[in-house]
Amino acid sequence: MSPPGLQTEHGSPDDSTGLQLWRVTNRWQAAQRAALKPFELTHVQFVLLASLTWLATEGPVTQRRLADMAGTDLMMTSQVLRALEQRDLVRRDRHPDDSRARAVSATDSGKELANRAVLAVEECDREFFGPLAGKLGAFTTGLRILAERSDRR
Repeated sequence: MSPPGLQTEHGSPDDSTGLQLWRVTNRWQAAQRAALKPFELTHVQFVLLASLTWLATEGPVTQRRLADMAGTDLMMTSQVLRALEQRDLVRRDRHPDDSRARAVSATDSGKELANRAVLAVEECDREFFGPLAGKLGAFTTGLRILAERSDRR
């Protein structure tokens, strides 16, 4: 006797929202890796560098604040920042208000690279998400709802 098949509520794998998200995420990440290759940045390096450049107007940025904005693990954020620091793209100085924290900032070359790379990333997004046409705003809102829900957990 053969074992029973997968006991699922879905009639087809194509009906699984989670599986579709997995597939799309993998394809989108591959497209982003290709877009970022000329800049010699991984996707997480880009996200942290761009987030740091964005946050620069708010004063000293801690690694925790950066990780929270980017949605990255604090330990991984620290490791990636070290790699970016070795390339002279970020600086980690003493925080002026918290002796236990580091103030992280993008160097001039880091800001310049982030601003060049974001053009390629946004072009990649336009092409990748283009088939959604007029539904893109609703899709982004849905993703934001899910992200905020998971942030509260």
